[in-house]
Amino acid sequence: MDTMQLSFYDVLRMVIAFVLIVSLVFINAIIMGYMERKMAAKIQRRWGPMEVGFQGWLQLILDGVKIIAKQLIVPKDADRTLFRMAPLLAFTPVVLPFLVLPFSKSLFGRDINLGLIFIIAVSSINVLSIFVAGWASNNKYSMFGSIRSVSQNIAYEIPILLSLLSVVLVTHTYSMQGIVAAQGSIWFCLVQPVACIIYLISATAETNRAPFDLPEAESELTAGYHTEYSGFGFSLFVIAEYANMFTVCAVATVLFFGGWHGPFSGEYLGALWFLLKVFLLMLIMVWVRWTYPRVRFDQLMNLAWKYLIPFSLVNLLLTALIVKCI
Repeated sequence: MDTMQLSFYDVLRMVIAFVLIVSLVFINAIIMGYMERKMAAKIQRRWGPMEVGFQGWLQLILDGVKIIAKQLIVPKDADRTLFRMAPLLAFTPVVLPFLVLPFSKSLFGRDINLGLIFIIAVSSINVLSIFVAGWASNNKYSMFGSIRSVSQNIAYEIPILLSLLSVVLVTHTYSMQGIVAAQGSIWFCLVQPVACIIYLISATAETNRAPFDLPEAESELTAGYHTEYSGFGFSLFVIAEYANMFTVCAVATVLFFGGWHGPFSGEYLGALWFLLKVFLLMLIMVWVRWTYPRVRFDQLMNLAWKYLIPFSLVNLLLTALIVKCI
């Protein structure tokens, strides 16, 4: 009877966590969409959204309603099944990493021993959705964008994995809770500064954010892999992009910036510190987007293969040597 009750409460907790996570994904898209418009306007000396609600804060909600009301037009020569499947394939995997992210010491969906590997495995599905979208659209610009995305993700996943392994060597665990607990006295951005910098640069490229947004370069590919998408299908790609930003910034917070640790302790304060760090990193990514120009594709690939991967390998070897000696 106890076992049945335990399993029931576990399932109930997972269901509640899933509902809250889906809500967080949509709320995150609304907040970041508004903040990105405002930051872009400030950097370019514009006002940004101002008319709908105070300082235009209702603009994103109305835009979302407008997009949902629009028709999803399927091109004549497109693969209709894959074309409709791609947005769902982009959105579904971005929800799963939230289940193992520790927002505080006891606020999390599920703590598993291989939490970090789970996030890496699930996040890699995103590139498949982009490739499917480009292939199914039967559009040369969409196809070019999807090919760029595949090659870009293959290149930048390597330094991400190597930088994460450097932290794993120090903590001896893949558990997200265990990694945060190991930073009680010092954050790993100070212990592993090279891995932290490499991860942040590579994570920006993994999320297809400028200056690494080559798969959807508007000036070259007219929005790339989602050129043919409209209505709710297009909105799912946008929501997935912001959710991926949240995921990579949350992983950076857990691995390098102390997770929920802050100046003051407490259950709710821990979750507050965690969210503040995550959104600060996301705002920095937005700041970079509207500050630096888009790089060329050869520069994008050279940065990964000639610089980030060798530096991350050297950092991993030095970390292994130091851990072995200690």
